[in-house]
Amino acid sequence: MAVKSEKDFFSGLVFIVMGAGFAWGATSYKIGDGARMGPGYFPLLLGVLLMILGAVIAFKAMVIETESGDKVGKWMWRPVGFIVAANLAFGVLLGGLPSIKVPAMGMVLAIYALTLIGARAGSEFKLKEILILATILVIGSYVVFIMLLKLQIQVWPTFISG
Repeated sequence: MAVKSEKDFFSGLVFIVMGAGFAWGATSYKIGDGARMGPGYFPLLLGVLLMILGAVIAFKAMVIETESGDKVGKWMWRPVGFIVAANLAFGVLLGGLPSIKVPAMGMVLAIYALTLIGARAGSEFKLKEILILATILVIGSYVVFIMLLKLQIQVWPTFISG
């Protein structure tokens, strides 16, 4: 059976691999059953559903004919690099790196860094719009995580908050 849509086929494979990773990771937690779900129940269910979705997409890519064959183009390394860098910066700024004595800088700076670095992955960079987005994300994150869920997340750097 030949692949008729490369993009869909490889997308389906990525879904299958990610779903398998979630399902495998969930097995290290207590699964439970439908009536008494454990912490691994939802990730296992999500992983299995993701694998099924990926299998359906990959199957359709081998069965349904497309006009151009939907070839996979070249990798866009610049956006991938900025997205990975944005997530790394968020993690380091939010939690710090105690092993090399980098302090946590708090949720506010981490979200601004995430938004500014991640925005460089796109084709346009409009600073005003990005700062507005970052501010909305900070306010929303503060309301949801700090006020409503009452999570103990450092909001500001220690040199500001004391």
